[in-house]
Amino acid sequence: MAKKGYQVKEVARLAQVTVRTLHHYDEIGLLVPSGRTEAGYRLYGDDDLLRLQQIVIGRELGFSLEEIRLLLDDPAVDRREALLRQRQALERRLHATEAMIGSVDRALEALDGGRTMEPEQLFDGFSPELRDEARQRWGGTDAYREAARRTGRYSKEDWACIHAEEAELLRALAAQLAQGTPANDDAVTELAERHRLHIDRWYYPCAPGMHVGLAEMYVADERFAAHFEAHGAGLTAYLAEAIRANAARR
Repeated sequence: MAKKGYQVKEVARLAQVTVRTLHHYDEIGLLVPSGRTEAGYRLYGDDDLLRLQQIVIGRELGFSLEEIRLLLDDPAVDRREALLRQRQALERRLHATEAMIGSVDRALEALDGGRTMEPEQLFDGFSPELRDEARQRWGGTDAYREAARRTGRYSKEDWACIHAEEAELLRALAAQLAQGTPANDDAVTELAERHRLHIDRWYYPCAPGMHVGLAEMYVADERFAAHFEAHGAGLTAYLAEAIRANAARR
């Protein structure tokens, strides 16, 4: 890597992060630029870019900023071994994403053909174990039965509305995360409330307590988390924290 100084806008473009994100990393001491221009603007060096790469990958894998800081600054951590572990984790994420794409393709085929999908078909493209878990964990519940009743009558247009509504919500959450907005901020908890109401409207009654239970499931099971991470690295944990904060307020 050639020796060069990079200003903040150029680094943001290279790493595909926002300028505000880089400012936040500087403010919390996670990524402090190694130099300044004569005018006082941040100036990043080659080592700074390498550190940023590790931060971006860590966020992609769902680590918190504090966890990333510990990994980067702990002298006992073998950097090469850490990179190899990151590569392996990204390969697992790739396989999970491919499964998700297969599931989405089947859902699109069903929508284009005007067909409806049973609740367990929402898990097509994942492992058979996940579909079995869905039946075993929720098959006898009122929520599962209500979801089956509602989704069984949805049209192609209904599903398009459902998916567009959720995608808009997740994009808004990802934007707040990228800006460094705390998960308990009013703007973020309002998005968490909209997420709860989305479930409540389209699938089954979802009280704040049930929403918290869903949040714990999102975080605990990477197969569910992959859905949220597709919209932004670290979004699963961020949404879960916002859901808990929203429930506490209500």
